[in-house]
Amino acid sequence: MTETIKKTMRDSAAMRWAALLLLALAMFCAYIFMDILSPIKDLMESTRGWDSTAFGTMQGAETFLNVFVFFLIFAGIILDKMGVRFTAVLSGAVMLIGGLIKYYAISESFMGSSLETWFTNNLNYIPGFDELGVSPFYRGMPASAKLAAIGFMIFGCGAEMAGITVSRGIVKWFKGRETALAMGSEMALARLGVATCMIFSPYFAKLGGEVNVSRSVAFGVVLLCIALIMFVTYFFMDKKLDAQTGEAEEKDDPFKISDIGKIFSSLGFWLVALLCVLYYSAIFPFQKYAVNMLQCNLTLTEADPSTFWGGSSVTIIQYCVMLLVAVCAFASNFSKNKGLKYGLMAVAIVALVVYCYMGFMRGTAETIFAVFPLLAVAITPILGNYVDHKGKAASMLMIGSILLVLCHLTFAFVLPMFKGNAVGGVVVAYVTILVLGASFSLVPAALWPSVPKLVDEKIIGSAYALIFWIQNIGLWLFPLLIGKVLTNTNPGVDDPHNLNYTWALVMLACLGVAALLIGIYLKAVDKKKHLGLEEPNIK
Repeated sequence: MTETIKKTMRDSAAMRWAALLLLALAMFCAYIFMDILSPIKDLMESTRGWDSTAFGTMQGAETFLNVFVFFLIFAGIILDKMGVRFTAVLSGAVMLIGGLIKYYAISESFMGSSLETWFTNNLNYIPGFDELGVSPFYRGMPASAKLAAIGFMIFGCGAEMAGITVSRGIVKWFKGRETALAMGSEMALARLGVATCMIFSPYFAKLGGEVNVSRSVAFGVVLLCIALIMFVTYFFMDKKLDAQTGEAEEKDDPFKISDIGKIFSSLGFWLVALLCVLYYSAIFPFQKYAVNMLQCNLTLTEADPSTFWGGSSVTIIQYCVMLLVAVCAFASNFSKNKGLKYGLMAVAIVALVVYCYMGFMRGTAETIFAVFPLLAVAITPILGNYVDHKGKAASMLMIGSILLVLCHLTFAFVLPMFKGNAVGGVVVAYVTILVLGASFSLVPAALWPSVPKLVDEKIIGSAYALIFWIQNIGLWLFPLLIGKVLTNTNPGVDDPHNLNYTWALVMLACLGVAALLIGIYLKAVDKKKHLGLEEPNIK
């Protein structure tokens, strides 16, 4: 029996991490599409007639069906009943369908079509939702934004389903092993999608000197096709694992509504869920506006297109430098040879300085914000490994919340003081963005591996789904709120590069304060009820 177990794929480190790589690459592609319009908000306003309210409403629509039609709850039930591999492929297909609809909405083909006329004249009033003030559309919303919102809703269903599926898949392959390290590494790689999006979305939109925002979305759709291929490949790999272990993909015990009651009765679950929604609501919605915020607060001079710094080749070079930073920083965590370890760290630091210099010389806000995930890539494996062997997950969540508050307050009050100081402003922006990325890395390393400690294994999928559903309420609400705050605090301002972001950022900082208070209470509850959040995963 022991001999058979040793031969399973799950007990092979190479196969475990290969499965993780497939899941992480799929989420990498999903993250790129998720923010594909974020770095070109100004271009959407100038070419499609969207204002901040339209942009925010469309961005918030990503989670609308998950929240108000309870799709994420159904996704959790599907995951528990049908298993990881079926749900993974289904989520990839749903993401692709939503992506194609969003592409058509942004494309030139939609402009002037009879469908555009229909969307202009309809969906201006949604009974029930309008009365509650939660409608994903409003009177006067551009037709392209309405259809893009529908596509984004469908994509959001697939993306969030993929998120809980990947979390469950990691638990399946890594339980009792390096779970936090695996989850942290998956998110570190996936979040490189944010940097990739920030660099290449404007690149494709401006390719050839002619602005065409649909090219950026087309780039994202191609990547969603790749994500689906990754999930299909994982399907066969996971199926082979079950054949080896004799485990059934479908559960012996059918899902019961009472299972949700068991989850809701856990105080630890509620505290983790609340911390999650507060923390993520201060990060993901911010990402959608971060580039425009930097455009409004930094003194940037975009490089002349006829020079090297303004040419298209520098985009590819800078991206390669970014990958060098990520690979060397990530690999340094796994090197047992001290010389090689510190050598890789040195290369990563030098490459990071080069990357930042290139961003400054190019003079574009999107290339500056693209540094966001790089420090996270370096320290997430360290944090995950620490949680696996030492614990202290609740403490790390508190530290992450403190850093989050400091970063948003810096963006709100310190960065505007450097307006007119090109070098000083960019330096402050780079440091703050890197620290914010580091703060972000604390959550996947500490929060997600804690969920299996709070609920039974049979209902882990449903528990993740419920946390994601609660999280999605914030991800729906705050892009909308940021857009409305910007519109109301900038009356008469037509230039998208001259908006005042102070109150929007203060609002996000308040979320960080609330997350910190929840984190303090969670640590106290853990100490009293012995939930095991401060204990190591590997014992």
